[in-house]
Amino acid sequence: MTAPFVISRVFDAPRERVWQAWTEVEQMKQWWGPKGFTVTHCKLDLRPGGKGHYCLRAPDGSEMWGRFVYREIVAPERLVWINSFSDKDGGLTSHPMSPNWPREMHSTASFKDLGGRTEVTIEWIPVDGSTELEIGTFDKGRDSMKGGWTGTMEQLIAYLAKG
Repeated sequence: MTAPFVISRVFDAPRERVWQAWTEVEQMKQWWGPKGFTVTHCKLDLRPGGKGHYCLRAPDGSEMWGRFVYREIVAPERLVWINSFSDKDGGLTSHPMSPNWPREMHSTASFKDLGGRTEVTIEWIPVDGSTELEIGTFDKGRDSMKGGWTGTMEQLIAYLAKG
């Protein structure tokens, strides 16, 4: 196996507010995805075994679908889900630009209360059963993951700043 990808960011908002931004559809639609992308479709069934399904529109107009399958929800401390690319019907697909990317990613978001501020830590790792090729692609993609998650966190910062 490989080491997880980990990224953290501190937000100038109380933990409950940040948690709501991650768990309420209308809020998540305002910030989810890499910088420059917009959410055109988002549904969340926030319960263990429940699914999330979303579509991101890139600046060039192309669309990218994704899905969550929630494993654990500990409000307002932790979300655990399996993240993957999908089609518009929610079926599992490969990464549209990297066919050797792991088909499923074990994802954990931890929310730490810092007394009016919140630290969010994301941990991402290919699910058990990923191939060596997928794990190698994941390891080579760490800079890309950092860029994508940094842009996503920046969009959340901007959204939270609006009040």
